[in-house]
Amino acid sequence: MDLVLSSQTDLTNYVKKVSIEDFGCQFLHTAHWNNRLRTTGGRFFPNDRHLDFNPKIYREFGIDIFRKIVRHELCHYHLYIQGKGYQHRDKAFKELLEKVDGLRYTPRVTAVKVNYHHYSCQSCGQVYRRRRRVNLRKFACGYCHGRLIESF
Repeated sequence: MDLVLSSQTDLTNYVKKVSIEDFGCQFLHTAHWNNRLRTTGGRFFPNDRHLDFNPKIYREFGIDIFRKIVRHELCHYHLYIQGKGYQHRDKAFKELLEKVDGLRYTPRVTAVKVNYHHYSCQSCGQVYRRRRRVNLRKFACGYCHGRLIESF
């Protein structure tokens, strides 16, 4: 049966477990889910030493890949605590990451299709494509100041 990490407490306990099993050191801070993360699996915050994780990675790729991402973030954490180089470019980070079999790069999450709004000028025919809706009463064509209409 798969492990379910539904709450912040479950996530923090899981990170503590991985830290003990894979690093032999305790994780003394907190781990959080961060839904705003899009292209990264997790983040380490040196100022208060908490970790953020992308729940989409966990849902889409499962616990095995997620554990490798946890290891990656714990490499940052433990090296920072020890006063060693904890950034991606540092030799100590690369060696520890390889030793614990962490992921160097996060797999890509399937992108959400973005819907665009299409507008055209009635006077000159200029076409505009926007992610956000445009107030047609307020805005006009940038070229001829003509009236915009929504086109499909």
